Amino acid sequence: MIVFTDIEKIYPMRKTSAVTAVTGINLEIERGEFVIIVGRSGSGKTTILNLAGGLTRPSAGKVLLDGVDLGNLGDQEVSHVRNKKIGFVFQFPSLLPTLTVLENVALPAMFLKAHQNGAAQKRAEELVASVGLTDKRDVYPRQLSAGQQQRVVIARALMNQPEIILADEPTSNLDEKTELEIMALFNDLHQRLGITIVLVTHTTQLVSAGMRKIEMASGRILNHSAVPVAAEAQMVS
Repeated sequence: MIVFTDIEKIYPMRKTSAVTAVTGINLEIERGEFVIIVGRSGSGKTTILNLAGGLTRPSAGKVLLDGVDLGNLGDQEVSHVRNKKIGFVFQFPSLLPTLTVLENVALPAMFLKAHQNGAAQKRAEELVASVGLTDKRDVYPRQLSAGQQQRVVIARALMNQPEIILADEPTSNLDEKTELEIMALFNDLHQRLGITIVLVTHTTQLVSAGMRKIEMASGRILNHSAVPVAAEAQMVS
């Protein structure tokens, strides 16, 4: 579903030489996979996520999404692909403070026809319920805990029925108990919806049975391996 071929990403700098964020990246992510990319800060894992989502373009090589070369699309075309195919969950919730939980979840549908016929309202209500926040649907982000805010973000990411969820350090600001709850929610969504999930983290303990772990360092992929489904359900390092 997502294919990286000979990818390199270089960021020019004003006062110093250019920075190579990733280089020599060849990677395939199959439809329906749950992939976790792990590595230290600066390893290139977030750059991989941004390239997969069309948020940045490679300096060299190709990124294919469902066989389409994102590099051949204009900015408006890439935005359209993102809005229809991809849901994003970022490190910080970035919810609009003046909108309620329900309104924040429904927001992505404003750019689709579904917003015109009332279907968005119904779907937003269903998604809020699916992440366990029905009783919070009419409150504002400031009235929620960090874990609840991240649940709203996940619901919002699912609003347009994307085929892929890209999540960048979605648990880094949470306590251990809430972190496990959010990861359990991702696992439930993956198993129930069959959605493709690519999640970036620096915490290897979040990798569990059935996932594929990709380790990065210094802008390169060190190795990747699948954790057998038959493995113990405990978090593994």
